[in-house]
Amino acid sequence: MNRKATLEVILDCSDPQKLMGFWREALGYRVHYSEPSLAVLVPPDANAYPLLLQRVPEPKAGKNRMHVDIVTDDVAVEVERLEALGARRLHDGVRSFGPTRWVTMADPEGNEFCVSTGVDW
Repeated sequence: MNRKATLEVILDCSDPQKLMGFWREALGYRVHYSEPSLAVLVPPDANAYPLLLQRVPEPKAGKNRMHVDIVTDDVAVEVERLEALGARRLHDGVRSFGPTRWVTMADPEGNEFCVSTGVDW
C-alpha cells in the first residue's frame, strides 16, 4: 500500500547526494528515491514527514526562514551525535523558552536546524 504524507519538508541545497547521508543518519530515515538533483528520504513509520533534498543553482544566503527541529529528550547527547556526522553548533550552551530547550546547528552545507526537547501540548 502506498502512503502519502500530509506535509513534506523540502531542503534546498547545492548537492543532494552529499547531504543525503548526513540527513539519513541524523533522522534515521531511508532513501526512497535518489538522483543527482533530488533525494527523497522517508521515515520508518507514518508519524513523521518525508525530507526532500532539492538541488538549486543559487548558494545559501542568510538565515533560513524555516528550519527543521530534531526532537529528543537528551539535547546534549543528540548534539554530540550530529557533530560526529558533520554538523556544527551555531551558539554556545543550550537555549530555552519555558520548558523547551534547544541548540541551533548547521548541516554540512550550512543549513540551520535545531536539536530541541520539543513542544508538549
